[in-house]
Amino acid sequence: MPATTKAKNEPAVAKKSDSTEFSKETYLYWYESMQLMRKFEEKAGQLYGMQKIKGFCHLYIGQEACASGSVSALQKGDKYITAYRDHGHPLALGTDPKAIMAELYGKETGTTKGKGGSMHIFDKEHNFVGGHGIVGAQVPLGAGIAFAEKYNKTGNLCICYMGDGAVRQGAFHEALNLAMLWKLPVIFVIENNGYAMGTSVQRTSNVHELYTLAEAYDMPAEPVDAMRCEDVHNAVSRAATRARAGEGPTLLEFRTYRYKGHSMSDPQKYRTKDEVEQYKHRDPIEVTRKTILDKKFATEKELEDIDNKVIAQVEESVKFAEESKFPDPSEALTDVYVQSDYPFIMD
Repeated sequence: MPATTKAKNEPAVAKKSDSTEFSKETYLYWYESMQLMRKFEEKAGQLYGMQKIKGFCHLYIGQEACASGSVSALQKGDKYITAYRDHGHPLALGTDPKAIMAELYGKETGTTKGKGGSMHIFDKEHNFVGGHGIVGAQVPLGAGIAFAEKYNKTGNLCICYMGDGAVRQGAFHEALNLAMLWKLPVIFVIENNGYAMGTSVQRTSNVHELYTLAEAYDMPAEPVDAMRCEDVHNAVSRAATRARAGEGPTLLEFRTYRYKGHSMSDPQKYRTKDEVEQYKHRDPIEVTRKTILDKKFATEKELEDIDNKVIAQVEESVKFAEESKFPDPSEALTDVYVQSDYPFIMD
């Protein structure tokens, strides 16, 4: 595939990174974190069908390597922001599954005290800055977070995820322009699962290689096989090195796939069952599992123990959410304004 202007200068780096040997600990982190995302999302889908979870619910099933591969490549202190398909990223970062499940239930013990629901997960402790429901709204916010990191000389960066549909928003282009102008430490990630809701990239744009959109801003960019944690880690690591060196942003196109619909209400009539099954043959969890076994990093029994641990975590999160209370109505206006005595009117 064609490379963008800056990416052309880095073939040696890319080749060297692609042969990186990852440790046993890294592979086991990838496997366990992706399994936690998968089992959590499968349970969330089941609970939504039982009407335990209300409102919108966008599952991450199939895209787990996008989050796990990124987290292993970055450092503590880096910030993460994404759109509304946002359960997987905080799980990969270490957010307690109980708090996320409670948020899906709208309970007071949730990550945002039951006020945000599925699309608005936040976790300040783990530097997860949301969960944003407006398409593309998080892109300029991600640039703004990176501006703050640069201004405060923290040495940290912001990784900003979006779907393929968000690149049609003007805010995307404005954010890329300013990020490159000011050399902000931000990694823009397009999680291209092929369909913006139910419309394929081919039907919405003359440009199908989405990473090439960075050419307009002379920004380094590359496509990434995001069904493989190794490829995600390497690409994010290269982008992070540039960002921390003061060279500015990178645009990465994570080519991934979701096995479920855009949301739980999606009938998925825009794609065939055969297409979905073809991608399942490249399932990131199964690919990682095979690598672990081939390298003798763990036995079948040890991986089964991880699976059982994850299942128990998810069941515990459901029990916690079920037993938690709904927020008191008096909480409706708390945490809305930073100014505690803001003069809003209550009837």
